[in-house]
Amino acid sequence: MQRLRFFVAMFIAVLAMSATGALAQNQGRGNFDPAQFRERAMNRIKEQLGATDDEWKVIQPKVDKVMNAQRESRGGFGFGGGGRGGPGGGGGGGGGGGGGGADQQPTTAVGKASADLRTTLEDKNAAPETISKKLATLREAREKARKDVTDAQKDLKEVLTQRQEAVLVINQMLE
Repeated sequence: MQRLRFFVAMFIAVLAMSATGALAQNQGRGNFDPAQFRERAMNRIKEQLGATDDEWKVIQPKVDKVMNAQRESRGGFGFGGGGRGGPGGGGGGGGGGGGGGADQQPTTAVGKASADLRTTLEDKNAAPETISKKLATLREAREKARKDVTDAQKDLKEVLTQRQEAVLVINQMLE
């Protein structure tokens, strides 16, 4: 009987420690620093590419341009996207295209066009012509954003070795 109590006490202690660790981990997320995150990401990319400091001075601005173009092509969202769910709003978290909180406004052409179409779709009585116009605007913005990504990727490829290019293809920065 004493042995059972000991195991129950140990089990409760382990659960308490796990809960405390998880709580502390979640609290740290409120202190997210995008500049620090970006710096760590860039350092990881430099390391993966095996670039010297001199090479990185040439490569880094082009990597930065590709990353910005890719983010803008997703409507301004950071890594992994975001949004408010499907037509009619509601749904998951994320912002309106500004890369953060739910009260931020879209900052890119794709984000603004998406938000505009979403607002139109929230009106169940929206005219088909209005929806069509907003949809065309979004498609045009996405097409331009894709072209910007392609142009930035082409510019980046021009300064990379074959190995560096392959690393960035695997990391989905290049096609």
